[in-house]
Amino acid sequence: MAVMERIQAEVEGHPIVLFMKGTPAYPMCGFSARAVQALQAAGAEQLHTVNVLEEPEIRANLPRYSNWPTFPQLFLHGELIGGCDITLELLESGELQRMVSEAQSQ
Repeated sequence: MAVMERIQAEVEGHPIVLFMKGTPAYPMCGFSARAVQALQAAGAEQLHTVNVLEEPEIRANLPRYSNWPTFPQLFLHGELIGGCDITLELLESGELQRMVSEAQSQ
């Protein structure tokens, strides 16, 4: 399977997908750690993560797929939400809780 198809399958196959450096238990950068914490605080139970450090093809091609240059990258229902800063802003405003709840209920 081509890498762009693999990325699309990940994004479309799970309601909440975080492409991050490391894993939720062992994040390998502060931005990824904060994004996971924000999602957990928002009640994300069905969080699917992809460790881009173990997937160099995905790491190289995801920015082209999403038109977003940095990691982590959060997708809800196949739509790019953004990176760490946007995820934290959504948590602070209360929007992330609503978005996560909607994503998990479908």
